[in-house]
Order: sequence, then C-alpha cells, then structure tokens
Amino acid sequence: MSNLEQSIKPYSKAIVKLLKGVVERNSNVWEDIIYYQEQIQEYVAQIGLELIVKKDDGFAFVKQFENSEGKTLGLITRRQIGFETSIVLLVLRQSLEDFDSNPTQLTPEKFISDTEIKDELELFLQEGYNKMKFQQQLNKYISNAVELGFLKEVYKKDKETKYQIHRIIKEKITLDILQGFKIKLQEYVESV
Repeated sequence: MSNLEQSIKPYSKAIVKLLKGVVERNSNVWEDIIYYQEQIQEYVAQIGLELIVKKDDGFAFVKQFENSEGKTLGLITRRQIGFETSIVLLVLRQSLEDFDSNPTQLTPEKFISDTEIKDELELFLQEGYNKMKFQQQLNKYISNAVELGFLKEVYKKDKETKYQIHRIIKEKITLDILQGFKIKLQEYVESV
C-alpha cells in the first residue's frame, strides 16, 4: 500500500470537490459530505475555511474565515465582477427573495427567463444610460452569472433561455449586502 493510499480518508474526494466549488445534492460525494461533515469541517478549518452545508437547499460549499477586519488567508481569490454583472446579480437575488416570500409557489426552485431578467434590469437603468449598448452586452452579463454559479441553464428554445437561480446566491449576497447595494445604486442614480 502506497503512502497516498494510506493518507486518503473516506471523505478526501468530498474535500477536493468542495475546494473546486459548490457541491450539489446529486453529486457522488454528497452523502460523504453529510456523513463526515464534522471531520471535513475540522480538516478545512486548518486552512482557514468553513464548511457550509445547506441540506434543505441541496448544496454545500466552503468559504474563508474572516478576521475582525474582514481579511482572510487569501486561499480563495475574490473576483471583481463589474457594475453591470453586479446589477444582474442584484436582480436575481431580489427575484429569489420575492419568490421565497410568496408561499403560493408550488416548486422550491425559482426559474427565470432571459427576457424576464432583461425586463427587471430595465427598472435599474437610469435616464441617459446607454440602454442599447447594455442590451447588446446583456447576454455576456447573464453568462457571467452562469460562470459564477448563480444561474443554471435549464433549457433553450428559439431565442428564449430559461434559468434556475441557484440558492447559493442567498449565501453569497446576503440581505445586508443586497440592501447596501440598493442604497449605493440609488445614490449613484441620483448623482447622475
């Protein structure tokens, strides 16, 4: 037996997948994450990470511990996402919040089309903003949201694409962040 085989824990694959990104309920390591949650947390804590498991929502991920000044060890790099993509994320987060506040929905998942996203975004664009340019580049901003893991393409038909808003957006964009961004956006709109 090699050193590698002796070192591997039953939850090693789960840790590797978590370090690469969000792990969903349908993943082959989901049961390991649930069963070995405490051991995984102990392991990732040694490198400044915290295991977050959302059983009800069906996903898990790791995030960096922050000190009192908001600093981390820097294991996971933070990305600048740009103003336009931020607005797309704001719209998605608000849409999911509205959906969750409406108990009449029969499905636990929020689906949204690219047309609905575009319609919602129109409300955030102030007078004088180059709407034509924004509309032309909107697919790029929506693709950014997909790449960041906040949207999953469900189906595409003709020129319409339907997405599922991934619930991790609630973990990454909290209500406090959402409210703060709305205030900043309002200040920006008033200053122009």
